[in-house]
Amino acid sequence: MQSELRKKLLDAFTNSGESYLSGQYLAELIGCSRTAVWKHMEELRKEGFELEAVRRKGYRILKTPEKITADEILLGLTTSFIGKNIHYEESVESTQKIAHILASKDVPEGTVVIAEEQKSGKGRMSRNWYSPKYTGIWMSLILRPNIPLTKAPQLTLLTAVAIAQAMEEMTGLTPEIKWPNDILMNGKKITGILTELQAEADRIHSIIIGMGINVNQKKEDFPPELQGIASSLLVEKGEPISRANLIKSIFKHFEKLYLLYLDQGFYPIKLLWEGYAVSIGKMIKARTLTNTIEGRALGITDDGVLVLEDSNGVIHHIYSADIELRTGK
Repeated sequence: MQSELRKKLLDAFTNSGESYLSGQYLAELIGCSRTAVWKHMEELRKEGFELEAVRRKGYRILKTPEKITADEILLGLTTSFIGKNIHYEESVESTQKIAHILASKDVPEGTVVIAEEQKSGKGRMSRNWYSPKYTGIWMSLILRPNIPLTKAPQLTLLTAVAIAQAMEEMTGLTPEIKWPNDILMNGKKITGILTELQAEADRIHSIIIGMGINVNQKKEDFPPELQGIASSLLVEKGEPISRANLIKSIFKHFEKLYLLYLDQGFYPIKLLWEGYAVSIGKMIKARTLTNTIEGRALGITDDGVLVLEDSNGVIHHIYSADIELRTGK
């Protein structure tokens, strides 16, 4: 976890814009010696930050590193609690596994686990998630909402909206959401979301939301079996995207939506979700754990449940399934 001193230091630079901050000012602000400030600045320099130090003026950050370190995310982060506590790792088996351990230790709500690489990343139904180094965003967010267990899947849809809004903000492209947990561009998967619980029969201890986002992979970076179904923001936009800035945008949009959800429930999130939904009105095949149902997706309920009408006019409520878009009217 980032130290409180480092957070205060980065918050100061976030709020300063392009102004210089003197060592004395920083020492008084964060409550340490000027020597300690200098040591923090040297650590930032080692992480890849390009710093300018001018006598009688102070310090200024000119450029942030390509790697998505916790410090780079905290610099410019405008949220009040989402992403304020970051557990960063260069390489992990799975950010979800680490997040589960941290969640059981009562870390603050909004804590995020981020890695440059996952060796055993996983998606829904225990599928592997391709997570190569320095190209995407592989992270898990810990929440502690006071909601019934049955409402937990709604946070998957909320997360999809937040990521879609951030992508739109960062790229100018309009992503599409495929119920319940995929974000697509031009029909290819850009993002997967995995929501897991730590709960008792009547109470949620924590909800852990895993996000895998393909950002700067080239087409040839994907294994051959994925090149026809997966894509990245780089491929779709034609230029690289700052992963740290995208993360900060996701946190900003997520916190706004999450507070709205806790205050007003799922309905306003549903309206936003429908604006990005790719499957409404389309013919789909829904594979549940017990059977496969084909029909037209009519939308989602106020609880986030998919409503499907089959060829016989029978209405089905789908709580969990893999969705395949079908051709036809």
